[in-house]
Amino acid sequence: MADVTLYGIRNCDTMKKAWTWLDAKPVAYDFHDYKKQGIDRATLEGWVDALGWETLLNRAGTTFRKLPDADRAGLNREKAIGLMLAQPAMIKRPVLSAGGNLYAGFKPETYAAVFPS
Repeated sequence: MADVTLYGIRNCDTMKKAWTWLDAKPVAYDFHDYKKQGIDRATLEGWVDALGWETLLNRAGTTFRKLPDADRAGLNREKAIGLMLAQPAMIKRPVLSAGGNLYAGFKPETYAAVFPS
């Protein structure tokens, strides 16, 4: 499959699981570290349109949990996008772009459906 990109951050256990799975296939992919390389608003808005901000905003992570209550209150699309742009570590990991489709998080069964043997 052409044009496969895995988005995330280097130091993440879930990312390591996704890399291990993809490398075992092997699947050729590009890696975009959105903590180091950033993520532009248009790309993030496209992801939100496709997957929903509720799916993309990693509320379980320490970056989100350390936010002041005021920043965590009253979340909506625009506020969530602003938080994720300001601190890309709040974007769920990984985001996989493959074959024109997007997938958030790592589930072996999802990856197996995207990249059948």
